[in-house]
Amino acid sequence: MPRRRTAVHRRARASVLAALTVTALVAAGHPAAAAGPGTAADATAPATATEPMNRAFAQAAEEFGVPRDLLAAVGYGETHLDGHGGAPSQANGYGVMHLASNPANHSLEKAAALTGESLPRLRRDTAANIRGGAAVLRGHADALGLDRAERRDLDAWYPAVARYSGARGPAAALYADAVYTFLAEGLRTTVPGGEEVTVTSRPVAPAKGGLAAAGVTAQSPDYPSALWVPAHANNYATGRSATVDKVVVHVTQGSYAGSISWFQNATSQVSSHYVVRSSDGEVTQMVRDSNTAYHAKSANASSLGIEHEGWVDDPSWFTDAMYRSSAALTRHLCDRYGIPKDRAHIIGHSEAPGNDHTDPGVNWNWTYYMQLVGGAPGDGTGSDALDFTSYTTQQQGASGARVTAVQRLLKEQGYEPGAVDGQFGPATKSAVQAFQSARALTADGTVGPRTWTALLSAGTAPTLTLGSSGDEVKRLQRSLTAALGSTVGIDGTFGPATDTAVRAYQTARKLSVDGSVGPATWSALQAGS
Repeated sequence: MPRRRTAVHRRARASVLAALTVTALVAAGHPAAAAGPGTAADATAPATATEPMNRAFAQAAEEFGVPRDLLAAVGYGETHLDGHGGAPSQANGYGVMHLASNPANHSLEKAAALTGESLPRLRRDTAANIRGGAAVLRGHADALGLDRAERRDLDAWYPAVARYSGARGPAAALYADAVYTFLAEGLRTTVPGGEEVTVTSRPVAPAKGGLAAAGVTAQSPDYPSALWVPAHANNYATGRSATVDKVVVHVTQGSYAGSISWFQNATSQVSSHYVVRSSDGEVTQMVRDSNTAYHAKSANASSLGIEHEGWVDDPSWFTDAMYRSSAALTRHLCDRYGIPKDRAHIIGHSEAPGNDHTDPGVNWNWTYYMQLVGGAPGDGTGSDALDFTSYTTQQQGASGARVTAVQRLLKEQGYEPGAVDGQFGPATKSAVQAFQSARALTADGTVGPRTWTALLSAGTAPTLTLGSSGDEVKRLQRSLTAALGSTVGIDGTFGPATDTAVRAYQTARKLSVDGSVGPATWSALQAGS
């Protein structure tokens, strides 16, 4: 998160899925399966006493005449339905519905006036907070002149949702588009406490009214893959007083559109150069690279700041799409400004000198991120030179760090590839063929998925389980990355992600699916299975 410096009626519908830009996610960060009526995601299904959040959404929706799924989608877009124990966001917003109290958005106070609930209760009590969010949404609908029939039309609520954001123009449109994409795609998420909350997928065609032309179309002047929405001039300084030599990774403690809006608020005195969306990795630039954003206190003048949508205590925000998009941006910035791709120069907000923030926190996967950036560790230039996000096919004529890894692995197993120089020549091909013959693999001299798996897993076969750590776990993680064809973070810690990968491998190879890596699993890996 950044740091301060030292009546609407039915009208022509816009094409919706082309305009909506967010992919709905479950809490684990994967696409939500569409749920049809009559399933567990049916919004009409009654909530039981063991489902307090579902009950709160149903009751608030009925009391204030707000569609239940719309209410839930707004909450999900704001907080992934996590009230964070009443702790405020960076924009001083509270609870599941992110009721805010700041110079630009007084939804918390408005909720108190409309519901009679006290401010402390609205901040900390989830049911009261959801009730307050429903009341505020209904207030916006009334101000816009929605009648009873229009309030029953989900698409008519778009301008009210945009107003709920507290933003204006493009940021408000981004916010409302996100909510309507959740409605279009559906979502299923498990909230703190274990309760499952769902939103049914359905066709949507929101009546955008004057916001139809408010979409962000300007391209970033510094990073062509990004959008351009400038921060308020009060929130950054023109120019630099130091050479740029680092990238600072932040977490917003709030939503993507909300953070963009906050950086446009003249009173916030905070900003970042870029903001990255959780669901699909969309990037918006807000401060030119050549200017000094207010994001990391003493490091402002010498750094570029990248904000990531989410909350430090909730890993569901840190999706693969976000990691990959942010890493591509960081790689671009490092290449453009000559910043070394290592952890001394790509740092978290908590690591910037003189800062007291904790972001990006323990849930941020630095090993995976650095692999994607292409720096150390992760690009074959680290201490072991074997860690990659993917093990692509290598054959005669190839060159590079992966060829060097092949040559090193062959030598470790007693095969002579010639010079370990990253050049796949005849000697390396012969060594590969000899290794393949010994493992009963097709001896074609090409290092594909099976040969990679056998090479990477070769060695001892210690039993590894959830909680194990060390170099043997890294060897396992490399092998699984090659075998499964998908990235397994190579950090030497056997955590939940590695456990999931092990079980996926065991299932695919018809092994006993117990998450324990014993002789049978090692044997399959070492055979290149």
